[in-house]
Amino acid sequence: MQNYFNYFTEIEEHFQRPRKAAVKARTRRINGLAWCSQEVMKAVEDMQEAAIGASTVTKESVAAPGLEHDRIANHLEACAAALRKAKLLSVAGQTASESADRLQTLATEARATQPDLEALERHLTVMEEKLFAALTATTPETDLLQMREQAARELAPYRSRMKTVQIRQIEQQFLHKRLLEKWSLPRLSLFYMSQA
Repeated sequence: MQNYFNYFTEIEEHFQRPRKAAVKARTRRINGLAWCSQEVMKAVEDMQEAAIGASTVTKESVAAPGLEHDRIANHLEACAAALRKAKLLSVAGQTASESADRLQTLATEARATQPDLEALERHLTVMEEKLFAALTATTPETDLLQMREQAARELAPYRSRMKTVQIRQIEQQFLHKRLLEKWSLPRLSLFYMSQA
């Protein structure tokens, strides 16, 4: 048993010696701005060498993968159809109808040209916020109370480890999710776009 221990100790020492020497060889002193410019030039050369044989950039490769015109337009049209299909009351119904019309317009624009994704996401966020406000205003008080009580029950084990702001944010997200489920409404954001 002692022989095995000695054997493994020798092997371990053997592999550690070259590693220590390699670390010392890689250590270089910084001797001012001249060193920095040398390192920048070396990095540029490395990048140029790595780029050799790289494929040329085409118009198709510039578009973000997974965010093609048709997929975006299909998502917006599906959201518009779901909003039209929902049987919402008064203000919520009017807000859903206006949002569906706007989504259809955005879908038509998305099919014509590559949309500015940040601007589109801002539009969708504003439309969702308006829809949530209308849903909250028209949902019966008893339903809202039940949703909030369910959120409180599910958050109870984690409440002591969270800040008040986090708790409020999670409760709000929970309420929004339940309102969408209640009326079978989709999330409008591009983050919820189907991957197919």
